[in-house]
Amino acid sequence: MGKFEMNKTKSISLVIGGFIAGAFISLGVPALADKETPQGLPIDELRTFAEVYSAIKQGYVEPVEDKKMITNAISGMLANLDPHSSYLDADAFKDLQVGTQGEFGGLGIEVGMEDGLVKVVSPIEDTPAYRAGVKSGDLIFKLDETPVKGLTLSDAVKKMRGKPKTPIKLSIIRKGETKPIEITLIREVIKVQSVKSKLTEPGYGWVRVTQFQENTVAELSKHISGLYKTGKLNGLVLDLRNDPGGLLNGAIGVSAAFLPPDVKVVSTDGRTPDAKQEYLARSRDYLRGTREDPLLTLPVEVKKVPMVVLVNAGSASASEIVAGALQDHKRAVIMGTQTFGKGSVQSVIPLPGNSAIKLTTARYYTPQGRAIQAKGIVPDIIVEESANGNTPSSPRLREADLERHLNNDREKESPKEVAKDAGKAPSKPAKTEGKDKSKNEVDEEMPQRLEYATKADNQFQQAVNLLKGMQIMQNKAQ
Repeated sequence: MGKFEMNKTKSISLVIGGFIAGAFISLGVPALADKETPQGLPIDELRTFAEVYSAIKQGYVEPVEDKKMITNAISGMLANLDPHSSYLDADAFKDLQVGTQGEFGGLGIEVGMEDGLVKVVSPIEDTPAYRAGVKSGDLIFKLDETPVKGLTLSDAVKKMRGKPKTPIKLSIIRKGETKPIEITLIREVIKVQSVKSKLTEPGYGWVRVTQFQENTVAELSKHISGLYKTGKLNGLVLDLRNDPGGLLNGAIGVSAAFLPPDVKVVSTDGRTPDAKQEYLARSRDYLRGTREDPLLTLPVEVKKVPMVVLVNAGSASASEIVAGALQDHKRAVIMGTQTFGKGSVQSVIPLPGNSAIKLTTARYYTPQGRAIQAKGIVPDIIVEESANGNTPSSPRLREADLERHLNNDREKESPKEVAKDAGKAPSKPAKTEGKDKSKNEVDEEMPQRLEYATKADNQFQQAVNLLKGMQIMQNKAQ
């Protein structure tokens, strides 16, 4: 779901889970590429590698280009470390950079790989995938007529991208369905609106951050100032549900909007000195360059207004940094369900040919030193999506469900909530009771997307009730 990254031009950033060409930013950190080469290379293993390389070069049934073999070797080394270490070819590296502007081409889904299939981490709000009903946990086994098995994640993402207004058919396995689901999407230029807000009733405001982008802090300031123009606020709901993350400076800036100056927001720790950092609620940690600080125009009352932060399993990375910081400083009540648990740091190291690698180099921690990795943020008050407390039928995909995920080094991980059979091949779909459903029946039963901050939004309604001091339907976190 977002990652925390640094490159050799002294940059560090945080983007969701590594599954889409999303966002990254620069903050001052020395480059890993400038470090001295470690001593004691494994000569025997490198000799074996050279022998395999030579055998492929000389004896494989068809000629293989040197560049392809080297690229595949690099991809394999990284892909087998953890879900967020990966090789970025020139196109993927460019997409990573372009994505910081909040605009990129495609379908609008965050994806990873599981058992050779593309696994949906989360559909992005207001995109073709979101509107068509693609769900977290869906397994894509075919793109048009091309099977996903055998493709790399990069290859699969390339096939999902294309010219705007062109169609693509996704064949999906969904837990709880006996037959595959086929959904045809029309590609669009994805423009994500970073911040949304409205006055839901006199005295109570709602601000939603959909993704942490370059303009998020400035947009947040405008939206909050706009709410205060209507009069005094008695309560504010900060909605981070299904926010996959984004830029680290955005997370720091959003936290700083509500916290006292210079308090700790997040820290990182890893093996190298560069990986050991602390970030505070101060302008130099959330501004880029010499731009004017947008938080200077915020009403002073925003530092004291009663707050509830809404989170769920789709809240990841930068969202978890904000929720963790406001929770540790007791600035807001965290409500909803447990978050995704993406708490690792990736370094972006440019390579020749405009390519790069993303390498996990550290973990990040809340102000009180809690590790988020593979655990997430546990809300102060557990409130399910539905009013009767039932959980959604689709599985709640989290970091701990990803293969080869990095362990939490300070706390016990949460138990996995995604059933093992969710990743079975199309020939062995998940079993359900009752008769098989046709494709049309499945399409008709797809639930409508929840409209946030409405009477139908149970979690939001409970947040407002709490701000008003009214009784709420809740399950206290243990």
